[in-house]
Amino acid sequence: MAPWEGLTTEDGSVATGERALSFISKSFCEAQKIAESDVKLMKSRVQSLIDLRATIDKEWESLMKSPSFNEATKGLDSALQTFLVSSKGSTHLPIFSVNPSKPSTATTMKKVEVGGEKSMVVRRRSSSQQGWRKLCTRVNESNWEPLQRVKRTVHKSLVDIETTTAATTTKTPADFLQNVKKNLDDVVPPNLPQLFEKFSWPAEPFLDHLGCKKDDTNMGDYLSSCKHKVDQLSSSLALKGKELGVVGKALAGDLFSKGLINLDLRIANVVQSTRYCNKGGVWGGDVTPAKQATEDTPQNIAIFTTASLPWMTGTAVNPLFRAAYLAKSGKKNVTLLVPWLCKKDQEQVYPNRMTFESPEEQETFVRGWLENRVGFKSDFKIAFYPGKFSTEKRSILAAGDISEFIPDQEADVAVLEEPEHLTWYYHGKRWTDKFQHVVGVVHTNYLEYVKREKNGKLQAFLLKYVNNWVVRIYCTKVLRLSAATQVLPKSLVCNVHGVSPKFLDIGKQLASESEEGRSRFSKGAYYLGKMIWGKGYRELVDLLAQNKEVLDNTPLDVFGTGEDSQAVQAEAQAHGLRMNFHEGRDHADVLLHGYKVFINPSLSDVVCTTTAEALAMGKIVVCADHPSNDFFRPFPNCLMYKTPDEFVEKVKLALVSDPVPLSPELQHLLSWEAATERFINCAELDSLPPRGTKGTGGQKKMLSREATNRQTMTLSLSLPKIGNIVDRGLAFTHYFLSGIEAARWAAGALPGTMHIDEQHRKDLGLPASAAKSFFRW
Repeated sequence: MAPWEGLTTEDGSVATGERALSFISKSFCEAQKIAESDVKLMKSRVQSLIDLRATIDKEWESLMKSPSFNEATKGLDSALQTFLVSSKGSTHLPIFSVNPSKPSTATTMKKVEVGGEKSMVVRRRSSSQQGWRKLCTRVNESNWEPLQRVKRTVHKSLVDIETTTAATTTKTPADFLQNVKKNLDDVVPPNLPQLFEKFSWPAEPFLDHLGCKKDDTNMGDYLSSCKHKVDQLSSSLALKGKELGVVGKALAGDLFSKGLINLDLRIANVVQSTRYCNKGGVWGGDVTPAKQATEDTPQNIAIFTTASLPWMTGTAVNPLFRAAYLAKSGKKNVTLLVPWLCKKDQEQVYPNRMTFESPEEQETFVRGWLENRVGFKSDFKIAFYPGKFSTEKRSILAAGDISEFIPDQEADVAVLEEPEHLTWYYHGKRWTDKFQHVVGVVHTNYLEYVKREKNGKLQAFLLKYVNNWVVRIYCTKVLRLSAATQVLPKSLVCNVHGVSPKFLDIGKQLASESEEGRSRFSKGAYYLGKMIWGKGYRELVDLLAQNKEVLDNTPLDVFGTGEDSQAVQAEAQAHGLRMNFHEGRDHADVLLHGYKVFINPSLSDVVCTTTAEALAMGKIVVCADHPSNDFFRPFPNCLMYKTPDEFVEKVKLALVSDPVPLSPELQHLLSWEAATERFINCAELDSLPPRGTKGTGGQKKMLSREATNRQTMTLSLSLPKIGNIVDRGLAFTHYFLSGIEAARWAAGALPGTMHIDEQHRKDLGLPASAAKSFFRW
């Protein structure tokens, strides 16, 4: 098979023999023109050397005839004659020595104008022109080895130039074509990026000086870094481009005329025997080492979340279950990173002003709570990063570069629970540069919360674009729990949350009691959630107040605590509603088992965890017909309403109806086993390339195909994607702005969150802070 058969063109079509010959023929014509121009340049250079030699001869003769030179050389003849007689028979000239104690024989230097150039000549008190000529003749006829070596080198260089020029002018395009075909039959044409990898090693010290550190496990980043640094140098040399172009063209013509162009074809054999296989081009392609981690190597997954137990919120509970079930198979090394708060913040955030003396104490509490819910001992690590509670945002903000809490050798996959929340004020290394794959899980509809505040529409407008910005530059995949969330780049909708097995067990127990004839539910309706207006309390109070008479002021038990507790209770009392308020409880508490109807009118939730837990326990749920509740539509116990009138209708129906027992299929749909399967599939964790490479999901099969076809190397040069260039620019802009305290303060960040403070360092056992450079990009 001809070497060009099987190659593809840029538009994807297969190259035929006719098209390939046409391309080669055209290339030969252009090469011949370049060769002719280079030969002319060589001839002009040779002629310039001849002219220079003639000029030097004329200037030398003029110098010899000058009166000043005759006077300067008087007396030198006798001294040199004596010196040559004494060194007769020697194969080398001894070194001159000057005795400073004898001024009569000391030498002096004087600048003399010779042919427009300044040169240094030796001046003595007495010399003669005849003695100088005899000296020159004697030296020229001597057998001094250095002088003979120079003569042979000059003579050989002139002969080579003349021979090469004659050979180049007589070579025809047919001879060159035959030579190229002969080489193509023996050697596969090389891939330019692979040649770059092979021959970049001589420049490694220079590239290291520029900051391009070579990493054998990540050649793609090395090539990108080299390209970036070389581009910077190229821009600084733009003013000398014409001069460099002339010199480069002359050198290329010299190599071409001597036949050294065959070297790059022979190098293909060396490239094929190397340990790397290129996946793309020089600028954006990754280079995959042949020695990869096997499929049995556990995948390292780091889960970063914005809250921790005992704060009973979705971002504290759901990531905890995700870590436990991902690690359950034993094929993944999972680390859960949660915020550590100082005691002052702990008292403000955790229920009943609960506090912990150390991270180890809080970890013990978290693991005990988890094992009580899942029924098995979890095998994953829990780490803490510094966090501070923002009373204005009613959430925890990270302090410092939290990605540094994961070692580089374990940076395979990062899962950012609430990616926009974690990266609003993040100032550190870009997540996608540190980790092979970054998955964001969107928990919260922040736009809906912001709209409820002062100047809410303006804030929501700005926040929408900020969220798009940070998610685009820091995530490679985004999972939205429901369509109620903001549409973000690289995102898809999939509910990857489940419920604790404990809730499913409660549902099965109550169902068995119903079959035995015992009443499962003895109480009416209730609501459970953190008591802030944005968690559905605004909608709940308005609906009950609007339909107070129609519902006969149905009593409702409310469980929850929060910043708006007093305001909610005061407004309920003002409307005369029969809402009974209780302290917040775990939804699995025995006191809540007897309630039959769970009312949740919230429109700000993404996927309400308490709704899923109520359905798992076999209760009837009344909720709004909203994208956040789309996942619950298949459940017969889920009653949805669109209008206030339908709300009244569904509540009355729920209070007089008996729940339908859940089928095994619906029970599995709510389980964390099913949620973990959905997460792995949607996040494409099992289709990632082996460790040491970077890429999106689905590239594992591509790598296997490339390993099979490694012998077929195509001559290609990939250009950088515009999207990647834009993302790099956006990432640098965010890094730059997040490094300015004034900009952080204007955007709402807490003071002192750019870096880790001393108190957190002491609590977490971190070394004392050192001076940090602003530009760490």
